[in-house]
Amino acid sequence: MDEHMIPLEEARRIVLAHVAPTEVVEVDAWRAVGLPLAEDVVTDIDLSPFANSAMDGYAVHAQDLAGVEEGAPVTLSVVGHEAAGHVFSGEVAAGEAVRIMTGAPVPPGLDAVVKYEDVTVVEGDGAEGSRVAFATPAPVGANIREAGLEARAGEAVLSAGEVLTAAGAGLAASAGCARVRVRRAPVVGVLSIGTELVDPATVPSRGQIRDANSAAILAAALDAGAEPRFFGAVPDDEAEIARAIHAMVEACDFVVTSGGASAGDYDYVEAIARREGTVLFDRISLRPGKAITFGLIGGTPFLGLSGNPAAACVGFEMLARPAIRAMRGHGALARPVQDAVVTSRVKKGQQRRFYDRAVVARDAVTGALTVDHSFSQNSALLGTLQHANCLLMVPEGLKGYEPGDRAAVVRIDLPEGAVL
Repeated sequence: MDEHMIPLEEARRIVLAHVAPTEVVEVDAWRAVGLPLAEDVVTDIDLSPFANSAMDGYAVHAQDLAGVEEGAPVTLSVVGHEAAGHVFSGEVAAGEAVRIMTGAPVPPGLDAVVKYEDVTVVEGDGAEGSRVAFATPAPVGANIREAGLEARAGEAVLSAGEVLTAAGAGLAASAGCARVRVRRAPVVGVLSIGTELVDPATVPSRGQIRDANSAAILAAALDAGAEPRFFGAVPDDEAEIARAIHAMVEACDFVVTSGGASAGDYDYVEAIARREGTVLFDRISLRPGKAITFGLIGGTPFLGLSGNPAAACVGFEMLARPAIRAMRGHGALARPVQDAVVTSRVKKGQQRRFYDRAVVARDAVTGALTVDHSFSQNSALLGTLQHANCLLMVPEGLKGYEPGDRAAVVRIDLPEGAVL
């Protein structure tokens, strides 16, 4: 391996060591879905706050039905009706029952609910004033959800660091927390570099190309949980690039550029970073995307990616995405990795580690997980990355794979921490 290249793991460690969690903010609970909580959510009441019926039926004294035998039902008088939001306030004596709906509070003294289908109406329409018959006993607690079944007042129903789901947003609301505390989305500045770049709405002339990188990186930043801000496309002019970068580091928590990161005549990113700040690495054992500069400018983390679109996307995936997630307080930073059977020959002519675009699937006959290598690994192509669901890893020191070999694949279609 080139002595100037560092392993991907070391590069990721360096990046993560130089980002910090963003400050805590309060947001509506439903807007926090997918985010880790910055603090516990504590309920101010018992959940649920009262014993309630799990069924539509009749609330009874279990003792009244203790003597029920086959062929000898017990008949009770219906003295009230209880529904969600409609509280029965009377007393229920022995030999009496209350018609009750699902979720309604169980009247004091009653200790069982018999579902409607198991009750026979003897007289009336089954409502208040009717008489109903029970053919089987009901144990104490039958079809009753006790008060505090989920949590008691003062208990944490959600823990700091826990990633909120839609159900969790509802749970927070039940606990009296319509708003929860999470870490602010880091502002990630995105800049494209290249005199040849034109806006995607422009038809390029000879020698020009549309700026695809900005759309891809802005989308990747948004997907990672950032607030992306586009600072435009600038030509290969050192002074203009420096001015743009200065504006970015003043306004952003993390800065990403694409283009100008290699060693060509017009590649100024590394020189600017060295002059204006601190460069912590400038080459990684990675394909696509070896030429990656990372450092600090004005104390702000700066990541200079390749101008090749696929290389820029892979570099962002491997380094910027985990950094953004760490800044939002996520514990899981790495995509799931699986072992799969390679279906075709994979060649590697360089020492550095490859992450090839590929598709992993479950074989319909054998059930084995297989990985199909994309026909082209050209770092200028985005189509193969669009249609890939994984990156096939070919480690340093390995020249490739033969069909039937097993290889590790990074599942870029699955969220970090996914259980496979």
